[in-house]
Amino acid sequence: MKSIAISGSVRQNVGKRDAKELRYEGNIPAVLYGGKEQTHLSVSAADLKSALYTADVVFIELDIDGKKTRAIVQEAQFHPLTDQVTHVDFLELFDDKEVTVSIPVTLTGTSPGVKMGGKLVQKLRKLRVKALPNNLPQSIEVPMDGLEVGKSYRVRQVELKDAKVLNNSDDTIVSVIMSRALRQAEQEAAKQAKGGKK
Repeated sequence: MKSIAISGSVRQNVGKRDAKELRYEGNIPAVLYGGKEQTHLSVSAADLKSALYTADVVFIELDIDGKKTRAIVQEAQFHPLTDQVTHVDFLELFDDKEVTVSIPVTLTGTSPGVKMGGKLVQKLRKLRVKALPNNLPQSIEVPMDGLEVGKSYRVRQVELKDAKVLNNSDDTIVSVIMSRALRQAEQEAAKQAKGGKK
């Protein structure tokens, strides 16, 4: 699992005005929870970029005024107009405590159905996985090699070691459907076959 270091400072005042000032200075108000008590802190917006603008799950080595904590970003709030980060929730990690994290899906191999002209439809790009921090996968690989036209790969087919997928087992991750071009080609072939019989 990738890991980045971020420094933070404990916030003395917790209010809207204080938060506004922090953002003006290029910092983001944040909360660290999951441990014995919540910590209100501020972190640099620039430091957060590599943790937020990636599909990967990233462990964060938080240094809050000299106290080091391992965490993940549990939730980030963005401004509706500017898309700037306005607040971040960090969840403290413990080696013996399971966490639930959204893990990205990676499609591997080539689908024979797509090669034939079928259309690939990916319904789930992330899966919710529960595991101890050290057992969390970086991504979940879904093999495409057996996907013919009309076939799907479902959540229940995912096999993870020491981790559990929480999504509904019947949910489709990816499927190959009949494309319009392939349907037309099949109809044309059927027409010609009928015509040839005369």
